[in-house]
Amino acid sequence: MTQPSRPQDGRAALASFVTNRLGRANARPSPAPAETRAPVANESAQDFEKLTGYRELRLQRSAADLIGLGNPFFRVHETRAGAQTRIEGQAYSNYSSYDYLGLNGHPAVSGAARKAIEAFGTSASASRIVAGERPSHLKLERALAAHYGTDACVIMVSGHATNVTAIGAMLEAPDVIFHDALIHNSVVTGAQLSGAQRRSFAHNDPAALEKLLEATRHEHRRALIVIEGLYSMDGDAPDLAAFVELKRRYECWLMVDDAHGLGVLGRTGAGLHEHCGVDAADVDIWMGTLSKTLSSCGGYICGPSALIEYLKCTAGGFVYSVGMSPPLAAAAEAALSVMQAEPERVERLRRNGHQFLALAKKHGLNTGSSLGLAVIPIIIGDSLKAVTLSDRLFKRGINVQPIIHPAVPERSSRLRFFMTSEHTPEQIAQTVATVAEELSALETGATLIEQLMARRGA
Repeated sequence: MTQPSRPQDGRAALASFVTNRLGRANARPSPAPAETRAPVANESAQDFEKLTGYRELRLQRSAADLIGLGNPFFRVHETRAGAQTRIEGQAYSNYSSYDYLGLNGHPAVSGAARKAIEAFGTSASASRIVAGERPSHLKLERALAAHYGTDACVIMVSGHATNVTAIGAMLEAPDVIFHDALIHNSVVTGAQLSGAQRRSFAHNDPAALEKLLEATRHEHRRALIVIEGLYSMDGDAPDLAAFVELKRRYECWLMVDDAHGLGVLGRTGAGLHEHCGVDAADVDIWMGTLSKTLSSCGGYICGPSALIEYLKCTAGGFVYSVGMSPPLAAAAEAALSVMQAEPERVERLRRNGHQFLALAKKHGLNTGSSLGLAVIPIIIGDSLKAVTLSDRLFKRGINVQPIIHPAVPERSSRLRFFMTSEHTPEQIAQTVATVAEELSALETGATLIEQLMARRGA
């Protein structure tokens, strides 16, 4: 039977929490010295509560309960979660949605999904190799390929799995992958799966990449450079032209993960290439997800026909996975059409993001390197303060999640605001003012850290 956490355990975990030690780069604790290590025979290998990190997880929860902080994650939304949402019967201004252009629930998008359900049901029932194609699969792939000006496209059921399986299939041990230091976990996981060497360079720093290429490119057969369109933690974008020049000079493939860029970057939301004024054809591989602007679920790779044919025949995440649900594919294709037909949505999103960023700066809030488009962090620095601020805002009708280490670097904890085209100017102004007010109250009052340190010193 599980034993309840002791009060001293909770306090110890809380002390660790407030000094920002709860998110180590390596989740596994360092081995205890041999003389203090518990005998293996005393532990049950079949006990899930013995999983590494589970005890720490429970202590963290006890610590949050000790100071009355609600869990900001896994809240149940009772309606479509766009610029506004409803949780436990209460209305909230919502900044935790990827619905950048407000297309989730759009009549054309929902209508396309309903028609697909009527014709094909809710599932493809097996992998596309086994169960065959559906018209919505092919329509979406053609539309995405046309959007980026590539030969072909393949869609998969998960955005994360798209990066993992595509990179894992393309590269091998003699190869190398260069990626931005803040690249998404799916890229790192795909690189590990491939067996290729992996080297990271400083965030958005082509000069740092150039030094790596000059020193090591000759050691490897194929090389892949991976960057993102809009970085989802910081809301900034790379200089695409500089990376195109490097990939040409050092004979590399260039892959852009445009998951958060599509619908956001550029005058019409076409993505990073439009934002930077670069021909989309200068990029070898365009990757993206269907769960942000396109209001569906899944991922895609757009590129040369040889690559797409290869992935459709060898990538485990495609070959051994069920095909995308036909209504999801139909919804994404309809959302892409609406995005292209209504660029005013992109303009509203840009206007809202710029308003939020300008007001935040006016209030002295730290927004880091955000461009003020769809992703705007308010960097707090201290993990407990970020969680506490999120909790206080929730109690005042604002839903926004805290991001703490290891999702972001140490001492860079933040609240991450996702903007949509459907937020109103009044909503934005009230939100920023409330954030500034609550953060000021946290910083000027006697902080919890000071109280804990005083007790420990007494």
